Amino acid sequence: MSTAQASPKAPTPAPADSPRPRWNDVLHDIAAGGFVRTIAAVILSLLVASVLIVFTNDDVLGTLSYFFSRPGDFFVAAGQAIGNAYAALFRGAIYNYNASSFEAGITPLLESLRFAGPLIAAGLGVALTFRSGLFNIGGQGQLIMGAIWSAWASFQLHLPWGIHLIVAMIFGFVGAGLWAGIAGFLKAKTGAHEVIVTIMMNYIAVSLATYLMRTPVLHDMDAGNNPSTRPPDPTAVFPRILGDGFDLRLGFILCLVAVIVYWWLMERSSLGFRLRMVGLNPDAARAAGVNVGRMYITAMVLSGLFIGLAGMNQSLGRDGNFGPNIDAGIGFDAITVALLGSSTAPGVLLAGILFGMFRAASPTMQLADVSPEILGVIQGLIVLFIAAPPLVRAIFRFLPKQREVTELNTGAKPQLEAKEGAQ
Repeated sequence: MSTAQASPKAPTPAPADSPRPRWNDVLHDIAAGGFVRTIAAVILSLLVASVLIVFTNDDVLGTLSYFFSRPGDFFVAAGQAIGNAYAALFRGAIYNYNASSFEAGITPLLESLRFAGPLIAAGLGVALTFRSGLFNIGGQGQLIMGAIWSAWASFQLHLPWGIHLIVAMIFGFVGAGLWAGIAGFLKAKTGAHEVIVTIMMNYIAVSLATYLMRTPVLHDMDAGNNPSTRPPDPTAVFPRILGDGFDLRLGFILCLVAVIVYWWLMERSSLGFRLRMVGLNPDAARAAGVNVGRMYITAMVLSGLFIGLAGMNQSLGRDGNFGPNIDAGIGFDAITVALLGSSTAPGVLLAGILFGMFRAASPTMQLADVSPEILGVIQGLIVLFIAAPPLVRAIFRFLPKQREVTELNTGAKPQLEAKEGAQ
């Protein structure tokens, strides 16, 4: 009687390796952020900055020589140093309680809002590209283009009040949008990485603006040999919205309108849905019939329009001329604003106001013998604490796991033993 030989059981295939994240996915994770991560990043940054304030204060350092005999002096001096620093930050950014009048007291808050306007607009432009799967580092160049195009129209065209300002703004939008669109076109048609392209275009924009400010196209003859634009006509300047005593202008209101436009565009419009689809998964978007290349170009042009509004706040929000440094670091600070705001409209608004407060408070902190560079440290730490968790997770996912290596080395042996037992 023959016994039926059991057929050998097929070995269970090893589980497929989970796909490792692409760096674009990591950047999207960083840009997405989150409320808890954002608040934690700000708090941790202030705590680390407090430590730096303590150990760079002369009075605190003077107590270290007798710390073990009278440790209380160290902690009292440390508390006073931290308190004085953040009190100066409050007086310079929100309300000066030492002022002689209420109008003078609220001037710091209005200055914070004035500084916040272009940061909000530029932050919206960077945030739009984040959510579209792009990383726009060219805010500096796009802001400069928006500024010089609108400046040229402001003094070269002599039009009635109201019409002149609108025409100058159109010129600014066109200049910044076209400049940003170049990077989007190269990304869509040649695959050139937008980070490299936009960084190099920043250098081109700065050099081009400096050159034009030395030529009759933009040069102010009263400035001598210094590169400078001509002052705008009064009909093309953003008017003050609270009277001559304060420098808060119409440009800030337009930046608030831009927040609403950005929210509607990204959250309620079909175009925003396609942009977000491309940002989350361009392959799936392409399979769904979305023209990914066209979306890249559209995203960069729209980003340039928002950043161009920031440039117009810089050029049309003043009565005088300006030089090549009109960017004032806003183009790069906008990246931090977008990260801190998690690329959402309310988040970018609040982050822009926070960074506007930092800029407004810098002179007051310097008068209080606190180095204003501590504000730059806080901004850098915010970026670090926001970006660190996704980067750490991604790095460990990129590294090969020891368990997978062990399975590769020993996985053939169980299969061979199973085959011999079946025979």
